[in-house]
Amino acid sequence: MHKLRFLASRRWIAFTLVVVALGWVAWRLGEWQFNRLEDRKERNAIIERNEREGAGAVEDVMAPGRPVSLDDEWRIVEATGTYAVDDTVIVRYRTREGSPGVDVVVPLELDDGTSLLVDRGWFATDNRGATTEDVPAPPAGEVTVTGWVRRDATGDSTSVSDKSTRSVSSARIGEALDREVLGGFIDLRSESPEPAEALAPVELPEMNNGPHFFYASSGGSSAPWRSSVSSTSSTTSTAADAARGAASHSVRSSPPSTGSMTPVRNDAAGESRKAATAPNSSGSP
Repeated sequence: MHKLRFLASRRWIAFTLVVVALGWVAWRLGEWQFNRLEDRKERNAIIERNEREGAGAVEDVMAPGRPVSLDDEWRIVEATGTYAVDDTVIVRYRTREGSPGVDVVVPLELDDGTSLLVDRGWFATDNRGATTEDVPAPPAGEVTVTGWVRRDATGDSTSVSDKSTRSVSSARIGEALDREVLGGFIDLRSESPEPAEALAPVELPEMNNGPHFFYASSGGSSAPWRSSVSSTSSTTSTAADAARGAASHSVRSSPPSTGSMTPVRNDAAGESRKAATAPNSSGSP
C-alpha cells in the first residue's frame, strides 16, 4: 500500500512540473508574439513616415561596401543612371498567390561609376530555370528611379550562379558581376521613362498589425498545453483508480480474521483509498 501511495505522489509531482513547464512555454510564446507585434508596428510607422517625407538622394543613405542600417531600411531614395541590362540577375522562387515567378534585379550605373541594385519587380514564369533573356527589358538610356531601401539578405541563399540567386546580397552580386555596387538594394517604386512592358510591382509588407496580437492574447498556443494537461491528468487518474482497485481487492480477497486484525486492515485500506482519491475529487489537482 505504501508503494502505491508513493507512486501516486510521484505522478502528481511530475504532473505539477509539466504544468509549470508548459505554462512557462505558453508565456514565452505570448511574449514573442507581442515583441513581433511591436516590431511590425515600428516598421509600419517607418514606412508611413518615409512615404510622407518623399525621396532623398541615394548617396545620403547608401554607399559602396557599407551595409544598410536598420534606421535606413525602408527610406525612399532617388537615383539617375543607365540600366546595365546585360548584368540582370534573376531571383528565383518568388511565388505569388500560388503562381511561380522570379524577381528581376538590374544594376543601375551611376555617374560616379558605382552601381545601384534595383529590384524592378516580379515576372510570372512557368520555367523555374528562367534566364535574363526571358524577362522584359527595362527602359533604355538615362533613367530616374525611386525605391525603398532594403538590407541585404544573408546565408547560403545569397550565392550567385549564372546570374541567378535566391536572395539579394549586394556583396555577393557585386562580386559575381565584378562591379562596385552600393551596399543594400532598392525595391522599385517608380522609374522614368516607363518601360514598354512593366513588371509586377514589388510587394511591400502589409500595413497592418497582423495576427500577432490575436495569437498572443487568445492563448492559441495553449492548445498543446491543454492537451498535455488533459493527458497527464488522465494518466494520474488511471494510476489513482488502480490504487483504489488494489486496495479494494485486498479487503475483498483477504481471508476472515479474528481479534484486532480486522479493524487494522480496514483502517489501512481506508487510508489508502483516501490517499488515492483525494487529489482527484474535484477533477484537478
